[in-house]
Amino acid sequence: MKTNTLKQSRLLIFWIYLLAFVLMAFSFQTYAADKKESADTVVIDTSMGKITVKLNPENAPISVENFLKYVNDKHYNGTIFHRVMKDFMIQGGGHLPDMTEKDSKYPPIKNEAKNGLSNMRGTIAMARMNEKDSATAQFFINVVDNDRLDHVSELQYGYAVFGKVISGMDVVDKIRAVSVGSKGDHENVPKKPILIKSITTK
Repeated sequence: MKTNTLKQSRLLIFWIYLLAFVLMAFSFQTYAADKKESADTVVIDTSMGKITVKLNPENAPISVENFLKYVNDKHYNGTIFHRVMKDFMIQGGGHLPDMTEKDSKYPPIKNEAKNGLSNMRGTIAMARMNEKDSATAQFFINVVDNDRLDHVSELQYGYAVFGKVISGMDVVDKIRAVSVGSKGDHENVPKKPILIKSITTK
């Protein structure tokens, strides 16, 4: 009788340990998933409000990794949206309020415009110069559908989308509506600087 009771006790302890292990493993998996989800979401805190962006590392791994490097380095803190075109896009991340250009710490990246993502309203994409692989830190948010910016060919390579606004398009629309003018060699500069206070992972 005592032997059976002992066996039952050991069996009960075994199942308790097994259940605890399963619950612990599930909790860790949930934590890891939440952490990944958080790392893929950023908040752009501007002088006109907050914009939350969901990044897309699956389709644009190079662009997302590059963007997060600048985020983690606090490169964007104190920069502005220096180019605002109400029927096109808002661009920022590369100039200070006096329009001084902020140096990019990392080399230009490969253009991922062939990733299947389209420059639709609310998407965020890498700004670049004429050379297709010249994007560094600057980015823009499409305020209308701009599929003409998508990849067409080697000659019309396009602009790489790497995420989408999931909250704060009202802020984007407020920014696009501001009064703009010329400042030095730059056109479409907001007359009152629109500050990017910070960009942080959520």
